[in-house]
Amino acid sequence: MKTEPVTQTLERIRAEFLRTPGGVLAFDADGTLWSGDVGDDLFLALLEHGDLQPEVHEALEHLCLAHGVDTASDDRELARRLFAAHEAGRLPEHELYAMQAWLFAGWRTEDVRAFARDVVTRVRVESRVHPETRRVLTWAQTEGVDCYIVSASPRAVVEAAVGPLGLSPERVLACTPREAAGRLRPSVEEPIPYGPGKVRCLRARTAQPLHAAFGDNLFDLEMLAAARIPVAIRPKPRLQARAEELPAMVQLLPET
Repeated sequence: MKTEPVTQTLERIRAEFLRTPGGVLAFDADGTLWSGDVGDDLFLALLEHGDLQPEVHEALEHLCLAHGVDTASDDRELARRLFAAHEAGRLPEHELYAMQAWLFAGWRTEDVRAFARDVVTRVRVESRVHPETRRVLTWAQTEGVDCYIVSASPRAVVEAAVGPLGLSPERVLACTPREAAGRLRPSVEEPIPYGPGKVRCLRARTAQPLHAAFGDNLFDLEMLAAARIPVAIRPKPRLQARAEELPAMVQLLPET
């Protein structure tokens, strides 16, 4: 995969906007905007400091039985076992991401948002933002270009994390728990923004040309392929291994 400095990438993006005004940019969140995973940050904080409500037990047991994970009476232990199963390759990624979102079932939406804001502050997400990605965002904001964040992490924590970057919650497409009577339910809206679902979610929100997309992992590949300029940010090995499938993709040179 060819590497490219931020300045050159921005020149190419600018040329796309001159050719076709009104396009948008799309970014994955974890690993692309910042290092680490805010979904994991939120999940671990919930298990350590938050309260799991009775609504989650049946869903946790169902997920355990579906993937050969031993059940238990304690919901925190069930969640930990499922997380360990994911790390061992037994629980698919999209199932983990959905669980991290619906694990707040029984909570009020505003309480989840407050909890997420506290987590984002405590783990100092803003200090983890990649400098090269920040430069792209700054350019886009200066030029008035719409930026969409397309992430499989829970919506509340992604919204909290992008706020300090000047990004609107209205442009966040993330894993969203269903809601009833003002409280979250133990299921999520489909499709979740994962793999092909990233493109489906984005296209359901905007029909504008996707001039550039930014990602770091294999499940960003479909979104990257949908963009005129696909850009890898500090790509993970799984994306690097499939890079030849998308010859137009470039890797943005890291900055400090």
